[in-house]
Amino acid sequence: MGKTVIVLGAGMVGVSTAVHLQMRGDQVVLLDRRSPGRETSYGNAGLIQSEAVQPYGFPLGFAPFWKVVRKAGVDVNYHLNALPGLAAVLAQYRHNSAPQRYAPIALEFSRLVAHAIAAHQELITLAGGQNLVSQHGWIKAFRSPSDVAAQVLKAQLLEREFGVPHQPLDAAALAQLEPQLRGFSGGVHWTEPWAVNNPGALVQQYSRYFVQQGGKLVQGDALSLRAQGAGWEVQSQEGALSAEQVVVALGPWTPELTRPLGYRLPLFIKRGYHMHYQGAPLRRPVHDADNGFMLAPMQRGLRLTTGAEFARLRSPATPVQLVKAEAIARHMVDLGPAVDEQPWLGARPCTADMKPVIGAAPKHKGLWFHFGHAHQGFTLGPATAKLLAQLMHGEGTYVDPKSYSPERFMR
Repeated sequence: MGKTVIVLGAGMVGVSTAVHLQMRGDQVVLLDRRSPGRETSYGNAGLIQSEAVQPYGFPLGFAPFWKVVRKAGVDVNYHLNALPGLAAVLAQYRHNSAPQRYAPIALEFSRLVAHAIAAHQELITLAGGQNLVSQHGWIKAFRSPSDVAAQVLKAQLLEREFGVPHQPLDAAALAQLEPQLRGFSGGVHWTEPWAVNNPGALVQQYSRYFVQQGGKLVQGDALSLRAQGAGWEVQSQEGALSAEQVVVALGPWTPELTRPLGYRLPLFIKRGYHMHYQGAPLRRPVHDADNGFMLAPMQRGLRLTTGAEFARLRSPATPVQLVKAEAIARHMVDLGPAVDEQPWLGARPCTADMKPVIGAAPKHKGLWFHFGHAHQGFTLGPATAKLLAQLMHGEGTYVDPKSYSPERFMR
């Protein structure tokens, strides 16, 4: 017999969780303050990545670190007033990025990524949304021939180790694939990933299926969660809702709920921005590897997405990366005028060991954690939702869940 479950958070991670629990006979309520897919899952570059087997590590070595400190690049920005609060978790992040610790972390991360495309295909088969997806991969482009050669070698190593296919590109091959691009010597075409031309719409497609199958979608305040009897209670626009079990899938807002419950998890955020432009369309997303931003074709136009900004969650927007990236992008393509009146701002939920948190909360019965996917929440949401649902139902899991358990932070 199914259980009653409230899933807090209606991004890709939360919606996918609701669907997978519903598949197993649970009575599921999906709660968010906004409609599905309107926060972090809305504003990304729309990639469902099979090659993202190595999570983003802390910049090691003096030169890359000093570049970040000086804000000399486009890929990273930070707010000085946020650093004291981030110091401890960033120190752990740097510690875990050392080669001897990073290697096993990347291997554990890759075991989830290996299931990402198949997990999305499973939901698209049920819910629809294939019209939002193209299967032409994406391109990582470089201006220097030596950088192209170095990246091709790295891609060959990844293909040998993880089986992710790629195609090396010289300038002519790149021009054939993306004739609108200018100024690059070549790059790597990752051929297997999918690109979604409206990420928020895909989340909404999955959520519509959830509702069609009998799920309940409500607006409410996740931070009102309280233990109530043998279960949990949360306040919604429809009044108090109760359930035997609760899943926390709140992305960057997670600490606001977990800290009062006694969990001091090493979480931090990387903020990011985007804007849309009316310019000449690309056939697939292109990453300017020299400057750390992406141009991705979307229904709304050409979306320019930025790298990471280390700041407090609710600090005012400072889209300096977007300004710099736009100036560079106008030399890459005919970008055209902006479609949006102002930049979009979102936040990626990150952990100090670069792996998501998936599993039972150690201190509370009936409370489950599902967050911390960093740059890959859109990619990994369905795959990790399946893993969590398997755990919640005592099923055999497709991967050893120990590496992602919140217990790893309780030692």
